[in-house]
Amino acid sequence: MNKGYRIFSIVLTVLIALVTAFFVYQITKLNLLPMQLLIPIVAAIVLIVAIMVILLFISKNVITRTATSIITVLICAIVAFGTFNIYKTSSMLTNITTPEGKVLNTISVVTLKDSDVKDLRGLQNKKIGVLNTLDRVGTDKCLEDFANQNVTITQVGFDGLDAEVAALYDHSVDAIILNETRRGSVADNEQYMNFDEDTKVVYETKYYTDVLKDSSKKVNNITSEPFTVLISGSDSRNGFAEVGRSDVNMVATVNPVTHTVLLTSIPRDYYVTTTCDEGFGCAQGQLDKLTHTGLHGVETTKKTIENLLGIEINYTLRVNFNSVVNLVNALGGIDVYVPEGYAVDQFWTNPDYGVHVGDNHLDGEGALAFARERYAYTEGDFQRVKNQQTVLMAIAKKVISPSMIANYSRFMDALGGALETDLSDQEIQQLAQNQIDNGGDWNFITTTLDGTGATEFCAELGNTAYVMIPNEESVQNARNQIQEVLSGQPVTENQPQPEQDQEAPATEEAPVEEQNQEAVQTPQEDLYYQEDTYYDPNLGY
Repeated sequence: MNKGYRIFSIVLTVLIALVTAFFVYQITKLNLLPMQLLIPIVAAIVLIVAIMVILLFISKNVITRTATSIITVLICAIVAFGTFNIYKTSSMLTNITTPEGKVLNTISVVTLKDSDVKDLRGLQNKKIGVLNTLDRVGTDKCLEDFANQNVTITQVGFDGLDAEVAALYDHSVDAIILNETRRGSVADNEQYMNFDEDTKVVYETKYYTDVLKDSSKKVNNITSEPFTVLISGSDSRNGFAEVGRSDVNMVATVNPVTHTVLLTSIPRDYYVTTTCDEGFGCAQGQLDKLTHTGLHGVETTKKTIENLLGIEINYTLRVNFNSVVNLVNALGGIDVYVPEGYAVDQFWTNPDYGVHVGDNHLDGEGALAFARERYAYTEGDFQRVKNQQTVLMAIAKKVISPSMIANYSRFMDALGGALETDLSDQEIQQLAQNQIDNGGDWNFITTTLDGTGATEFCAELGNTAYVMIPNEESVQNARNQIQEVLSGQPVTENQPQPEQDQEAPATEEAPVEEQNQEAVQTPQEDLYYQEDTYYDPNLGY
């Protein structure tokens, strides 16, 4: 053996030994594989590497040395690639199962753009609009800042958000105190669609609130006991670090024994009794849209849905829907099927995208627009919920496709920023191990609560807005289905058909992507609006 080849063999041996050792460490740390599978895999890798190392040193002629070297380098590269992806998976699990535990609340002092006021001191002896009952925690913290800096003001109280903003526009007050989570609600009103351009922020009060986790609701053994997960999608522009309206609300009921998953979707405009713990500042016991519960954190949404469905929710999975763009792009796009009658030339949420009848390949922006569209459909929010379910299923299908191998690393990075859950990494690992051990296909069932469109008073707005009055039969059917899954019984799929009057108006409460639009006209019919009510021909008023 010449000296050069010997040095090369030693270097390659050290390299492949280090890579193999790191592989064994990472795959053991990940703990997704059961021991009866982990041990043979590790033993096989170590054996193959040992054989190739031996062959490196006993090969006699140039041909066998060259072939052995090439194969050893390839094995080293494959093991390194696998190790890197295992590391990415481990990092992703750590990211999604260790949330920060706190969310940012920003309270702004807002004036008109042409105001002479530039900072807090400029508000001395000015009239400041405040909400009497809404956002009192944040408002009081902001008022404390005024007092601490010896700025004297005159408070003018308002019962509703629109009334407070109207007072700013007609100069009845010089400034208003506004929780930034409500900025979208202001701009959703056609009168104030240019609110961001018409105003400026002269002072901010920022504080953090805890995201409480009720560990007592966790199941003892996630591989043998049925459990429920709230999937909550926020419209917050800053992801999980900031509260926002809860635009997507689904309850996944999982029975790991019967391999059944029931996905129950609840429309964002569902008119429900708000429920929260003391200190969250919600409109406790008052009726409002479900989406507004997100303004007080996911725990408020969770308790409100528990009250609505009469269930206990064991876990929460928060979805940052702005990260869906990165998630879908990391997969190289997704494919969705659009049935006859549901083609859309241009989405209201993003006019650059639309879908045609048949198979559609969507990139991240297209998938997000498809998942958030409602104005283009006669069924309104019902169809949006179906589109969201379609997107989730399309992502799941792409994840298990062969193309996932090439996109795995990018997908893990995107997934780490798109999800946050109070499921522990140990529980996720147990579920994965159980599936590998026992195998078997899962039965996925989807259902959507329905109701009737109406205009009602919303406590979090202090004003009337479009809502969906729950269909009690639909709610009871959902309760029954959830209990059937939890008890391991066959699921009765007899949901009533959605009513065709669920058109959501472009007045207040559209998602952020749907702001700043004139009164919209769908392909099916016109919608006419007044100041606090709207007319929909399908509703008959």
